[in-house]
Amino acid sequence: MTDDQVIATITASAPRRVIGVSALTFLGALLIYMAFAAPPALIWQLFLIAMGAGALWLASFMWQATAASLELTETELRDTSGMVLARIADVESVSRGAFAMKPSNGFTLKTNRPQARCWRPGLWWRTGRMVAIGGVTSGAATKPVADMIAAMVAERQAD
Repeated sequence: MTDDQVIATITASAPRRVIGVSALTFLGALLIYMAFAAPPALIWQLFLIAMGAGALWLASFMWQATAASLELTETELRDTSGMVLARIADVESVSRGAFAMKPSNGFTLKTNRPQARCWRPGLWWRTGRMVAIGGVTSGAATKPVADMIAAMVAERQAD
């Protein structure tokens, strides 16, 4: 098996993707409607408009972000655009338990060195030494990938 061969793939669940984006779009539209339907004081009206525009922007960003997939290879976890989320050699542990701080239906990776912050709403985020995968993904797609990464880490630590 070559290092660049894809072992497993995580994609966003279509119904979850639509529900997540729809909820953000509805929130944005509702906030903007409230700003004009019963205008409060000017500062609050501007606040509602800004928050509504932010929610609409986030819905658009989430739609674009969840169009990508995540790919696991022997050496790294990356998205389909080629951005590397984490190298397997840098992963110290995998957390996917019920009480782990993780996204819905997902898991977190703890790496041995900090990485640049990045966020793809609904799919993954990375800050410091933590990489979190999940959100609008299905548990059936993320669980095997988490297990494979955990096995790779255990194998590496046993050597």
